[in-house]
Amino acid sequence: MRATLAMTAALLSSAAAAAPKPRDFQSSASAQANTRAALERIRSLNPRVNAVLAADPTAMDQARALDRSRTRGPLFGMPILIKDNIESVGPLPTTAGSLALLHNVTNRDAPLVARLRGAGAVIVGKTNLSEWANIRSNSSISGWSAVGGQTRNPHALNRNPCGSSSGSGAAVAAGMVPAAIGTETDGSITCPAAINGIVGFKPTVGLVSRSRIVPISHSQDTAGPMTRTVRDAALVLSAIAGADPSDPATAEADRHRGDFAAGLDPNALRGRRIGVMRFASGFGTDAAFEEALRTLAAQGATLVEIKEFKGRGEIGQNEHIVLLTELKADLDAYLATTPPTVRTRTLADVIAFNAANAATELALFDQGTFEEAQAMKGLDDPDYRKARETSYRLAGPEGIDRLLKENNVVALVGPTMPPAWPIDAVNGDQIAGGGAGGLAAVAGYPHLTVPMGTVKGLPVGLSFIGAKWSDQQILSLGYAYEQASRKRVEPRFLPSIEESPEIAPHLKPAPRRAP
Repeated sequence: MRATLAMTAALLSSAAAAAPKPRDFQSSASAQANTRAALERIRSLNPRVNAVLAADPTAMDQARALDRSRTRGPLFGMPILIKDNIESVGPLPTTAGSLALLHNVTNRDAPLVARLRGAGAVIVGKTNLSEWANIRSNSSISGWSAVGGQTRNPHALNRNPCGSSSGSGAAVAAGMVPAAIGTETDGSITCPAAINGIVGFKPTVGLVSRSRIVPISHSQDTAGPMTRTVRDAALVLSAIAGADPSDPATAEADRHRGDFAAGLDPNALRGRRIGVMRFASGFGTDAAFEEALRTLAAQGATLVEIKEFKGRGEIGQNEHIVLLTELKADLDAYLATTPPTVRTRTLADVIAFNAANAATELALFDQGTFEEAQAMKGLDDPDYRKARETSYRLAGPEGIDRLLKENNVVALVGPTMPPAWPIDAVNGDQIAGGGAGGLAAVAGYPHLTVPMGTVKGLPVGLSFIGAKWSDQQILSLGYAYEQASRKRVEPRFLPSIEESPEIAPHLKPAPRRAP
């Protein structure tokens, strides 16, 4: 790891001190110019937000090879960061943020990374994440890992970037790259995207391969794009979608993949009935949400109020059993494929490693969720099987599917998450609520979040949720809203939102008048 960090430092120090301003992706004649500019932005901006674990020392070599090639893929020259639970060829380890995997240099590409390269993208580095994708503890601080430390929200540096794809979200929001890859089990793409003020898309589970990605749950895990625009998300999804023989969940992927960017329609909302998830609204986002609804209506959508949805608590209770059981089985299976240099071969080994290295791994919060998972009985346990059947049925067929059918709507909308909460090393995450993204996560259905404005200067997102394999439609509806609303805001890197010019004067005492 020391050599890797030295290579990273050398690579970044060669970049110019002043980083160019970020811009939305446009394929250019020079992959080298795009890559060099991204590395310059990483060098300039990353010290503020701590989103990038390491730059890929092969990045410029990748770009030179692309420029020599006569082929021009749809992502030609796009610099992309990938979350550090996704494997890639080269000297960088895949750590999942844990010191236990510092030597996990597999020198193999995850299928989605190979697809990115085939489309002409340049992998410029690995992003920080909530350690073990935020499954180690219920008292964690999102965006923290023992390997990378704490990622910060570029809109207010004392605010949380949400997890687990915190580094991917913060890096794109800060303008380091036009796109990054995140992964989600429940909220780990859409929450950091919304809270950092960018676009995030969690595709239908099975549209994108999960092979060679450190897992949590084969029922709910998926990778997806995190970008500045819906169009870029569609471009990246077109590249990474497709069947993978090593991931049985992707058996139908080729039937549902396509050119998602070409299918975007700025008039997609016209004549469409959209369900408004009032049961998943609130938490300080009401004003922004009402403005978003007015925009949807102005674009020709018919809004249908949905005030109630029962059973969310039961879904969560059963999901918990599913995630714990699958974590143990799936992580053990993954760790068995890592190089011999990785000494932690099972979840039990990881728990023991953390205990032996408590001064670094357990200094801020415990590993109680890991310990719960280790006690689970396995995938053949009837309680697990019942929990999976129940959670999926309530979230999918009797959840999203029923809401769509009974209300005769093509999609559901609601606020994605509350605005970012402060980083709190004492109490851990203090989330004041959350939207209906959990339904899409448990069911494995598509979920897109698009910027819908700010709450006291902090970004919030609008969620579009649909039926299984409705990925193209959801992207197109979100695109139409994005084009009409234009609510993305650039980060200001404020020390705190309380120091913003909009808020700071109101925190001071009023001037006293002479008697």
